[in-house]
Amino acid sequence: MNLRSLFLQYNAQTSEAPIALSIERAEGVHLFDDAGNAYIDLIGGISVCNLGHGHPAIRAAIHEQVDRYMHVMVYGELVQSPQVLYAQALCEHLPSTLQSVFFTNSGTEATEGAMKLAKRVTGRYRFVSFKNSYHGSTQGALSVMGDPYWQDAFRPLLPGIDQFAYGSYDALDAITTETAAVILEPVQSESGVTVPDAAWLQAIRTRCTETGTLLIFDEIQSGFGRTGSLFRFQAIDVVPDILLLGKALGGGMPLGAFVASREHMHTLAHTPVLGHISTFGGHPVSCAAGHAALNALLEEHLMAEVDAKSNLFYELLQHPRIHKIQRCGLLMALHLGSYEENKRLIDLALTRGVFTDWFLFASNALRIAPPLTITIDEIRKACAILQTCFNEAE
Repeated sequence: MNLRSLFLQYNAQTSEAPIALSIERAEGVHLFDDAGNAYIDLIGGISVCNLGHGHPAIRAAIHEQVDRYMHVMVYGELVQSPQVLYAQALCEHLPSTLQSVFFTNSGTEATEGAMKLAKRVTGRYRFVSFKNSYHGSTQGALSVMGDPYWQDAFRPLLPGIDQFAYGSYDALDAITTETAAVILEPVQSESGVTVPDAAWLQAIRTRCTETGTLLIFDEIQSGFGRTGSLFRFQAIDVVPDILLLGKALGGGMPLGAFVASREHMHTLAHTPVLGHISTFGGHPVSCAAGHAALNALLEEHLMAEVDAKSNLFYELLQHPRIHKIQRCGLLMALHLGSYEENKRLIDLALTRGVFTDWFLFASNALRIAPPLTITIDEIRKACAILQTCFNEAE
């Protein structure tokens, strides 16, 4: 029995039609299957591999930490230098109100922790969230997700969720002294890359401050340079009370975090003690990898190249099939006529050596979110292949 058959037999499936490429290795912006075929990776593990695959600094940090120790104790009890030094490095690039990091295993766990923190700090339980939002698939995160298609099979979910159209000013009236938190993405990813009016985000911030409501920004996909700044909120000058991180946070290793003020975060340490805990959160190898990735991102000045690379993609991907291109840095969505058309193009591109996919709430949109390390020549090659696919697809 071949590996693909074993995958289908023994690994729990997340869909009835997985891509099921058998990946042998990955390097730079390329994936290689077990038949030796190479694919230009235009999605970077869904915005995880911002430094590409196998970056030497990340690999070296992983090897060095593995030689020292791996798991030794649940998060928060022992002083583990990879956790401490990475938290310090993150906070050096964050405002004074975001100086306490709680490491988790993933982005959805960061959402769960942030929701608990908001309830603990405010003594409230209501949340405001937005349609076409994605914050993870665990129970709390699913409750604030913005699409009933993904929720209905798992009800009842958490009560007290008020949901509005992303960008709607109607949400302001729902933010009251009974609201624990507003949770939103400062650029909405899975809707097909929706960039809101900065004035709307500022109005949300003002209303949260007036009512004592915490503002949670989900930067799990938009963080670590993908939109052209280290974090998207820095470009719009709206500071959240809680920041959610994940995906690229671990440099390719599993890692998430929620970040808040020390005063707020300390409420999880008492009444009850161990108000939020995690066995593997902040795994030392993941933290070492993430720290190395952050340093490389800054040292290689990759964020300075994001807009130019985004503009090149935009210029080279004009085609009658594409109704519109929505983008924020190297987070881009090519909106086509239908899911069926998009799927044909995705499948055809795969046969030509380009790996991409669609968006959860915009299945008609083709995702472009490559490693930030992608070169100009690699962009030109990928776009030429996609143009060929656009011309050939029936």
